[in-house]
Amino acid sequence: MSILRVENLSKSYGAFDVFAGLSFSVARGDKIALVGPNGCGKSTLLRILAGVDQPNPGGRVYLARGTSVGYLAQTAEDSDARTPWELAQGAFAALHDLHARMTQIEHALAQPNLSPERAETLLETYGRLQQAFEQQGGYTVEARMRRVLQGLGFDESSWHRPMHALSGGQRVRANLARLLLAAPDLLLLDEPTNHLDTDAVMWLEAYLQAWEGTLIVVSHDRYFLDEVCDHVWEMTRGADGTARLAFYRGGYTEYVQQRAERQARAQAEYEAQRAFIAKQEEYIRRNLAGQNAAQARGRLRRLNRIERLERPTQQRIMHLQLASQGRSGDRVLETRGLVIGYARPLLRIPDLTLTRGERVAVIGPNGVGKTTLLKTLLKQLQPLAGEVRWGAAVQLGYFAQAHEDLLPDDTLIEALMRAQPDLTLSEARAWLGRFSFSGDDHFKRVAMLSGGERGRLALARLALQGANVLVLDEPTNHLDIPAQEALTEALQAFEGTLVFVSHDRYLIAALASQLWIISPQPGALPAEVHIFKGAYDEWRELQEREAIASSSQVPASASAPAKQDGAQADASKPRLSKNALQRRQAELEAVMQRIQALEAQLEAINQQMQQAGADFARLRALGEAYQQTEQALAEAWEAFERLS
Repeated sequence: MSILRVENLSKSYGAFDVFAGLSFSVARGDKIALVGPNGCGKSTLLRILAGVDQPNPGGRVYLARGTSVGYLAQTAEDSDARTPWELAQGAFAALHDLHARMTQIEHALAQPNLSPERAETLLETYGRLQQAFEQQGGYTVEARMRRVLQGLGFDESSWHRPMHALSGGQRVRANLARLLLAAPDLLLLDEPTNHLDTDAVMWLEAYLQAWEGTLIVVSHDRYFLDEVCDHVWEMTRGADGTARLAFYRGGYTEYVQQRAERQARAQAEYEAQRAFIAKQEEYIRRNLAGQNAAQARGRLRRLNRIERLERPTQQRIMHLQLASQGRSGDRVLETRGLVIGYARPLLRIPDLTLTRGERVAVIGPNGVGKTTLLKTLLKQLQPLAGEVRWGAAVQLGYFAQAHEDLLPDDTLIEALMRAQPDLTLSEARAWLGRFSFSGDDHFKRVAMLSGGERGRLALARLALQGANVLVLDEPTNHLDIPAQEALTEALQAFEGTLVFVSHDRYLIAALASQLWIISPQPGALPAEVHIFKGAYDEWRELQEREAIASSSQVPASASAPAKQDGAQADASKPRLSKNALQRRQAELEAVMQRIQALEAQLEAINQQMQQAGADFARLRALGEAYQQTEQALAEAWEAFERLS
């Protein structure tokens, strides 16, 4: 059953058509990823579906009767005086109204000289309201608010600060918390992961996976889309510049496979039609004035009626190749006794040995020292102790997160020629064209570029250097999905050694052969660096197994952070023994018994409340007991889900 239907939707700004003639429907429960290059109209489409913008005349958006819609914009206004806690409370306006009516009845019941008839009427109304309040989760509101705010990365110190005192990212997260708590039928999210750290993104993934509503989300986080979505809509621009939609089933990985198949099929059909047309035209030229002229004219008429297929276009924002000019030695990098930081130690590094062809992802929370580690390895910063040794014939290429090596007053051509002075003007312009810079763009100043354009320019410079060891700091920041795909493919084809910092889990999963995991320590202690010799998905699986073992009070068997080979990897993963499984089963049975006891206790309290009559003090005490029991029941169910 459709929850949303769109017919002939168009949007223009002056003479510029963003999109035209879009028609589609959304089934209840679908989770849709809306992807495409920057500027193709994804955010505009979301705003129209949310009712924030209006389409051109003639377009229609139909919502199923009674459908509630929630919309998260990329930015949030800074004039809101409410706090994140108050904003989250706003998601439960109907429950607050119910509670206010219950409170009024409680006060009325406490009045002296209340007639029995009036008391009976009030109690009957109170019972109905209380039942509705309970069924809608009124007694667990505060626990739900805490869970969502904490899941999205808010610490309690920021819950009660006014929105205008928070950062832009915190304001967006507060609005996201309100939407998740409100649980609308249709949720429209525009870049919800932009202001979340990795833990918060993973929490949001789990939340949306369990949520039963309908979702349309715009995001550049490919791993997030893979985890959450079951449909992908690709918005691209046609030859006329107008955006169009293509529809795919499955998550992001399935979409990439299906898109490649469609493109191959479209190319084959186009080539076959071209060959057919050429053959017919050749026959017509040879026979139009000869004995077979009638047949030639017939073929010409049929040929003129054929609908010509358009040449398939590859939706790729840049064409990137990373070729090294020489091969490094087998031993690329060694560190000994390395301690890095500034005034005090920030990181203590275990002795590292990196060999040619390895691909290392450096991961950890923001501010833990990942960029400092890269700069120390590159000898841009001096270590507090220890040494860094690069191997023979190593040629380093560095992609800086903040693009400090780009001079604001340079034009794009000047910036490119600083990286490769022997380029001619025509070669520089052709090279910039491969990274989707064209025409007058070549003479823009670096200071005028967007974040994504700076990233593409930095990659254009990097590709000229011919390095055999690449050190990259957040290379996918600000890049849209087509540019991220091009970068991922280029790095997969790169034959040298790679060390990179990234929050892009899709890139990490596609590239990394080992992980350097930076874990912050309490207080002023230096952070620890653990080495995991394996792929990202293997490490995620290991983390999940350790979490299960920990929740069952079974010590994790993988105490060593490094995995030397496949056999040791399997041995390092926690495996539950027969006794451990029996202990877990006993815990499950104990939790189930507690759940049954709490449910019986709730039923008993409910009966006592019905028997309390006009005894207001007893009603209040029973209400508090009911709320505490409801909270205990919610916690018991959480324990059951964790153990099972």
